Amino acid sequence: MSEDKLWMQECLKLAAQAQGMTAPNPMVGSVIIKDGRLIGAGFHPQAGQPHAEVFAIADAQAQSESTQGATLYVNLEPCNHFGRTPPCTEAIIKAGIRRVVIGMIDPDGRVSGKGCDRLIQAGIEVTVGIAEEDCLKLNEGFIHRVKTNLPFGILKYAMTLDGKIATHTGHSYWITGSPARQQVHLLRSNCDAVITGGNTVRIDNPHLTTHNLTKHSPLRVVMSRTLNLPQSANLWDMNDHEKTLVFTESGNVNSEMVKYLTDRQVEVMALEKLSPKAVMVELGKRGCNSVLWECGGNLAASAIADGVVQKVYAFIAPKIIGGGLEAIANFGNSQMTQALALTNTQITTIGEDYLITGYLSSKF
Repeated sequence: MSEDKLWMQECLKLAAQAQGMTAPNPMVGSVIIKDGRLIGAGFHPQAGQPHAEVFAIADAQAQSESTQGATLYVNLEPCNHFGRTPPCTEAIIKAGIRRVVIGMIDPDGRVSGKGCDRLIQAGIEVTVGIAEEDCLKLNEGFIHRVKTNLPFGILKYAMTLDGKIATHTGHSYWITGSPARQQVHLLRSNCDAVITGGNTVRIDNPHLTTHNLTKHSPLRVVMSRTLNLPQSANLWDMNDHEKTLVFTESGNVNSEMVKYLTDRQVEVMALEKLSPKAVMVELGKRGCNSVLWECGGNLAASAIADGVVQKVYAFIAPKIIGGGLEAIANFGNSQMTQALALTNTQITTIGEDYLITGYLSSKF
């Protein structure tokens, strides 16, 4: 592996430390190298805070290291506009950096090539496209939202070997073992919101938290047309880290339940027509980059049909239940040739269970 790729991997490791906490911004890490030595490093911790390049420069200065003539590595093109923070390009120029190595161009129209142009105009050598595939994957949620105005949708479910997520009575605890469930908690921590349906709330009474695995917990989102929801649900328990938003449909609003929820600081939003696409539009407006779907088969099928699922995490337990509830409801397909294919699939063993991940390449 080349020296540039090695240092870019360090940038990616730094950037990943802020997974789930930077939305609507991307995850970015940066290192500064001089005479073959690492003299500064930093990452963007959350929106409103300085960007990775600024932290890296400050780190070098704090160690009394001169950045004059150094090389700066960063996994995403430096910004060249005033947002919540000043342009990173100006900080780089002021620091006397000689060369900037960039993993990928920023798809945000406010940046997209402008950062590179500014650095080149200042006489800085710019190299782009180092470990680009890894950089793209790290920020796939941010990239998808910038290009579509919709969050990157991830469908997660746990099923038996015969494709069931619960028995015929609705009982589902536990399909997979503890290691797989801990992986789900980690997956939640990397997302900005997690969505479930009213039926799941009524039957499973989930918490949808990271179970203290990380400091970050995603926004918990419930879709319910009638608000026929139990007042004792765990999702109504709120604290500084765990918030809940309930989407319902105009004309079907249960005013008594609305008051009950709002009294407990649960936000309720009525949409003209409740659908997975409509909910994702609203979450996109709120700056969510990645959203996790943890729901029953009917809502999962609707989300796929609406085109708001881009990636699948299927946890499979080596068990056979016979009968039971399906992971994904009927699409109406009558021929195997109509099946939706996953691409870039990976199979991982987690404890006694298996995890298959892949990207949905086809849309309805």
